[in-house]
Amino acid sequence: MQIREDDLTGDDIAALLAEHLEEMHEITPPGSVHALDLESLRGPQMSFWSIWEGEALVGCGALKQLAPREGEIKSMRTARAHRRKGVAARMLTHILEVARARGYERLYLETGALPAFEPARTLYARYGFEPRGPFGDYTDDPNSAFMSLALDA
Repeated sequence: MQIREDDLTGDDIAALLAEHLEEMHEITPPGSVHALDLESLRGPQMSFWSIWEGEALVGCGALKQLAPREGEIKSMRTARAHRRKGVAARMLTHILEVARARGYERLYLETGALPAFEPARTLYARYGFEPRGPFGDYTDDPNSAFMSLALDA
């Protein structure tokens, strides 16, 4: 698998992110979807990567800078045909490496609290993320699971 910094202009990544937003709106109650659209992912505090197997786009992920020493993981997605093949773990490892290289001391994330999000919560817990309350602009939401990880120097 090859990870590339992505400028979010390709048709493949637009389709994957559209699939992501569609699925989030299908399985998450209105008002509880925190997935970002293409334009939001192009923001100045965002870094975005896609992950490829040959010519196939298999996943993506983003890192948003919240403060000089803090970041938030956004838009982790594995293409349906490539789930359970280590794509998300590879992207998460990459994001953690980048965060440490930037000198971040803590990473945060929001994912769903519904059963469909159990694989995501399990993955994050396996990498040391722990449950916590809302952070940043998030509010307490029974459909959200908030997690954070203290990064070692």
